[in-house]
Amino acid sequence: MLIAGVDEAGRGPLAGPVIAAAVILNTETLIPGLTDSKQLSEQKREKLFSEICEKAVAFALGRAEVEEIDRVNILQASLLAMKRAVAALSVFPDKVLVDGNCCPDIPYPVEAIIQGDRLIAAISAASILAKVTRDREMKQLDKLYPEYGFAQHKGYPTEAHRAILIKIGPSQIHRSSFGPVKAAWALFSAESIG
Repeated sequence: MLIAGVDEAGRGPLAGPVIAAAVILNTETLIPGLTDSKQLSEQKREKLFSEICEKAVAFALGRAEVEEIDRVNILQASLLAMKRAVAALSVFPDKVLVDGNCCPDIPYPVEAIIQGDRLIAAISAASILAKVTRDREMKQLDKLYPEYGFAQHKGYPTEAHRAILIKIGPSQIHRSSFGPVKAAWALFSAESIG
């Protein structure tokens, strides 16, 4: 039976896309060290990323952009990214296991598993692919928007990120529907009127 594990990265950040991955692992080729990507160092994630890509039966990525996140909300955008990742798989899964408590609308039997990224190897693998891909993209976006420090915090609402938002205002890749970004926009709109 071919099981696809699915997870996303980027629900919490104030900026950038949400990225999902779907992975079908070869049950005869174990990859030691798979767990929730947030439990791993960046170096370990990078190493596992290469190994997953090399040994998986199939893997694919999906994404939802900032405009979609602001339009449909972060949960729906995450599910959309997951749906796109599953649709992009080169091999059809018999079943899809998703991290969390919500399932994307896909044409396969699907089950949501809370803390699945710690319990199911295929979901752990998807968690790692999604996080590494998103982190790499945020480092690239840091070159376009160097003043925000995206290479360090990857868009998450750190103290430094919130402070710079208040100081210089949001960028084009900030999620305007998120509270701290909305507050920064309001602040800058008020200043431009005043």
